Amino acid sequence: MRSGIVNRLLIGLASALVIVVLLMITPRVWSALHPDQPPVGYHFLTPTYLAIGVGLEHMINRRPVVPEDIQGIKNIEYKNVNGKSLQLDIYKRKNLSTKAPLLVFIHGGGWRSGNRADYLVYLIAFAKKGYVTATVSYRFLKDAPYPACAEDITDAVQWFYKNGGSYGYDPDRIALIGGSAGAHLALLAAYNWKKQMTPPDTGVNTGSAHSIKAVVDIYGPTDFTTEFSRTNSTVTGFLAKSFEEAPELYVEASPIHYLNKHNPPTMILHGTSDQTVPISQSDLLKSRLDSLGVPNVYYRVPLWPHTMDAIERVNRFSEAKMTDFFMKYLN
Repeated sequence: MRSGIVNRLLIGLASALVIVVLLMITPRVWSALHPDQPPVGYHFLTPTYLAIGVGLEHMINRRPVVPEDIQGIKNIEYKNVNGKSLQLDIYKRKNLSTKAPLLVFIHGGGWRSGNRADYLVYLIAFAKKGYVTATVSYRFLKDAPYPACAEDITDAVQWFYKNGGSYGYDPDRIALIGGSAGAHLALLAAYNWKKQMTPPDTGVNTGSAHSIKAVVDIYGPTDFTTEFSRTNSTVTGFLAKSFEEAPELYVEASPIHYLNKHNPPTMILHGTSDQTVPISQSDLLKSRLDSLGVPNVYYRVPLWPHTMDAIERVNRFSEAKMTDFFMKYLN
C-alpha cells in the first residue's frame, strides 16, 4: 500500500514537471514557428522568472556601453524650476552629416521614480541606425503632483523644437516614445495637452510652427476615468485627489480626452497579461484612434506582463516594429 502511495506521488510529480516544462518551452517553440508574430510570453510572473533563471529568456542590459562611433551629450539643462535643474541627454552618430529625425524617450516609474538612462538600450540602438535620440528627466511626485511632470515634458518638447540646429536633428521630424507613466506623458505632449489646456483669452503663446510627427505608447495609461484608474493608488497619488473630489481632474489628465483627427500617427505596444496597466487602456485608445481616422498600429503582445520589453526577445520585437513605424512616418 505504501508503495502505491509513493508511486502515485511520483506520477503526480512527473505530471507536474511535464506541465511546467511545457509551459516553459511552448512560448519559445510557438514563436520560432511564427517569427512574424509578436513573441508569446508566460502569462504568470513565476514561469517568467523561471524562464529567466534557466536561461530560456534573458534580460536586456540596462546600461550598455556607448559605442565609440556614438556621441553622447549629457546633462543638458532644458528647464530650471526653483533651483531644480531638469536635464536631458542626446545621442547621435559622430559622423552624422545631415539632419536626422529625433526620437525622444521618456522613462516610466509611476511618476515617482526612474532614470532618463533607463532606455539607453533603445537610445543607442536607434542612434546606430542614424537617428538622433534623446532622453528627458522630469519632476517626480515628491517634487510636485500633476501637472508638474506633464508641464516639464511639454516644455522639453518646446526646447527640442528650438535647438535642432545645435544638435543635428530636424525639428520637423520628432517622435515621442514612452513606457508606462512615460507613455502617458508622451501621449499628453503629442496630443497637445498644454495647448488645449490654455484658455484662449490668456494671451499665453503655447503654439509652435512645429508639431510632433509620431508617438509610441508602450503599455501606458490612457484614460483615468475608468473604474480601474479611479481606484488605483498610483493614479490617485499622482493626481493628489480622489475621483469623487475632482472628477474633472481625471478627465483633464487623460490623453484619450485630447484625441482628434489631427493627432499624429500612434503606435501602441502592450502585453495582454499586464496587471499594472490593464490592456483595456490600450484597447480604448486604439478604438478611439480608429473612429477618428488617426493612423495607428497596435501590437497586443500575448501573455506578457508590465515592463515586458525588459526581456531581450520582446525588446528586439519592439525595436523592429518601432523601426518600421519611424521609417513610415519620419523619413
